[in-house]
Amino acid sequence: MDNRTLLSSFGKWLAPICTKMFTTAVAECQQDKYTKKLTTTAYLKLFLFAQLQCREGLRHIADDVLCEDLQHELGLTSISASQLSRKHKQVDPELLRQVFESLARLVLSRQGMRSHRHKIKIIDSTTVTLCLQTFKWAEFRKTKAGIKIHMRLAFMDEQDVIPEKATVTVAKKNDRTQLNELVHEPGVTYVFDRGYIDYAAFDRYCSDGILFVTRLKSNTHIEPLEELAVPEGSSVTADWRVRIGSQQKKMKHALRMIQTQDTEGNLLFLVTNRFDLTCDEISEMYRSHWAIETFFKWMKQHLQIKHLYGTSEHAVYNQVWIALIAFCLFTLVKLETKVEHSLLQLTRWLTKLLWKPCSQWIMRLKKKSCRTSRGRQRKRTED
Repeated sequence: MDNRTLLSSFGKWLAPICTKMFTTAVAECQQDKYTKKLTTTAYLKLFLFAQLQCREGLRHIADDVLCEDLQHELGLTSISASQLSRKHKQVDPELLRQVFESLARLVLSRQGMRSHRHKIKIIDSTTVTLCLQTFKWAEFRKTKAGIKIHMRLAFMDEQDVIPEKATVTVAKKNDRTQLNELVHEPGVTYVFDRGYIDYAAFDRYCSDGILFVTRLKSNTHIEPLEELAVPEGSSVTADWRVRIGSQQKKMKHALRMIQTQDTEGNLLFLVTNRFDLTCDEISEMYRSHWAIETFFKWMKQHLQIKHLYGTSEHAVYNQVWIALIAFCLFTLVKLETKVEHSLLQLTRWLTKLLWKPCSQWIMRLKKKSCRTSRGRQRKRTED
């Protein structure tokens, strides 16, 4: 990357992936062994540009290369839609997964796990529905296809979650098959929903010091062992030491079961291997699980994962990883500049200042709002 690229806002945004480590990873995977024109680095930059501009197809992306500034960035003067298609399904998704995870680690190191009494990591999955006729390899049900993104988020607070690890599978893959990939760190409390219930895995977590909080399925067989005291005024209605599972698949370790209610008044039965916290702390910990639902909603609305640029398995998975890479790049800019603007606002300003000096983009990010009014306020009525 030369001085001209570094001075542009687009180059500033891409800087964390334009490193020797990425070049070495590409070389080790031999992704460019027979490449004559579109290198893997140029491919990633171009598809990140497409992600940023919300392009809907390969022809539109190919036309973008007519831009002189983008030509200079990529090191090529033209490209065809067919060449883009071949490269998109040729690149190994594992390489892009490694890029995402390295950026996620960089985000966490710069963010720093805030002083919090409990380190919480939330696990869940979301399904992206696809057309069965076009994506037959991802058959999900009789009339539809789909892929599933399994995500692990580091939880700071309700407004601040950081994706740190993910796996992408076909939608019919059961959630609990991904537990080994997503759960492995002792001393951290993993919060997940009932789709990840696995008694053998729970026994292993108890033995290895891995902490978890989850919700029981309605048909779970529960053997009460001891009733625990519930503090007066607590939102929790019952606290028990129990053993779960049928006679054939009963857990060896005892767990703690807490009975509480959700916001709509429905009963929730939570189980955990944490006996050191109050029942209200356990209940509140599980409520943090909804932060991942908010993240998935944001991801589907603002990241380009619905307009797919290819129909092969590699092409679809690659686009998911590129979307997550884009998210991490914006998070890094926000952390570096220490601004309070949303990631969506950072995106809007970058698209307007792509080839302007990066100092203009940073200056715009750090510019304080000139608004002085408090906006429309609801008039208080007299009691």
